[in-house]
Amino acid sequence: MWDSTTVNMLVENTWITLYMTLISTLIAYAVGLPLGVILVVTAPGGLKPAAVIYKILDFVVNIVRSVPFLILLIAIMPVTKLIVGKSYGPAATIVPLALAAAPFVARLVESSLLEVDHGVVEAAQSMGAGLFTIIFKVLLAEARTSLIVGVTIALGTILGYSAMAGVVGGGGLGNIAIQYGYYRNDLTILFLTVILLVLLVQILQMIGTGLSKKLDKRITR
Repeated sequence: MWDSTTVNMLVENTWITLYMTLISTLIAYAVGLPLGVILVVTAPGGLKPAAVIYKILDFVVNIVRSVPFLILLIAIMPVTKLIVGKSYGPAATIVPLALAAAPFVARLVESSLLEVDHGVVEAAQSMGAGLFTIIFKVLLAEARTSLIVGVTIALGTILGYSAMAGVVGGGGLGNIAIQYGYYRNDLTILFLTVILLVLLVQILQMIGTGLSKKLDKRITR
């Protein structure tokens, strides 16, 4: 069980899982962050209400979020193959991971920005601040602690999604759990991969929580 081949396999696929999770999260935030900002800005009562834009984006976000990840993963395989040249492996898994996570991230960002005290926004408007100034120097700045907590939540969720991708040869610990633990009925490998996944989530949670506390202006030093 504890031969070098098994250990190396677990270590390598732990790094692969982290790679898929981190890259997918970066891409998801590149799409989801501006999407969340637009939802807040164009919502009824927002800085620049635009009913048509808001309803379209809100509908798209809800639809994509409603599709179970495993079904989405299989459904967009042709698109994935078109983008990365194949429909399996770590690189291919990043595509559905990012697509599934982007609307989730958009909702996290939207929720964080809506928590900002409206009085602060009104104060900035009364001083003549423009739309982009309010977005970057008021909304995002005031919501930074909540946004970091959201990143932590997103990382844990995307890590869980990456494990599901093991069903179709997505790579990482999920693939090891399915191919070696489940199909070969090796409960030791199965439990080890579960433990490693839990540890990864806990480590990411600790880092995110520590960072959010450090940046939280409400906590006195």
